[in-house]
Amino acid sequence: MEDTAKERAGTLLGSHAMVDAAVAVVTFAVGVAVMVNTGHLGASWVNGTPEPGYFPFRIGVVICLASATIFVRALLRARRSREVFVRLDRLRRVVAVLAPMLAYFVAIAYLGIYVASAIFVAGFMRVAGRYSVVKSVVVGVACSIALFWLFERQFLVPLPKGPLESWLGY
Repeated sequence: MEDTAKERAGTLLGSHAMVDAAVAVVTFAVGVAVMVNTGHLGASWVNGTPEPGYFPFRIGVVICLASATIFVRALLRARRSREVFVRLDRLRRVVAVLAPMLAYFVAIAYLGIYVASAIFVAGFMRVAGRYSVVKSVVVGVACSIALFWLFERQFLVPLPKGPLESWLGY
């Protein structure tokens, strides 16, 4: 790939190796947390059987070992390569999907899953798919009705409801 000024300006700081190293540090911390939080359950073999924390503790050890390996490999690779992890133009596309998804999760708490899903589907169809407002709203509402019928009526699994469902008596 040609290293032009425009490409350098459109990059986000950080190489693949540095991002790998940062993720390895985070997963190592998760492994340590697993080991610490299962240690009080007992992580040994007693009277021919494992204690409740035996397997989770070992999973934490494996996570730490794998994370340490990835960290070392990332540092060794960082010396050889300065390949950029992500360009800003590509990061914008990720954020264009991630931001509405985060808003959807927040909306579930206030509007319930069915209303939030209808808005999410309709909004995504309208903005990303450039469908008409009518088609977007119809499909969004139809998806929510189908999900309500499937989960609430067929599977008898209650999902988070909001003010609309309360008003309708559900």
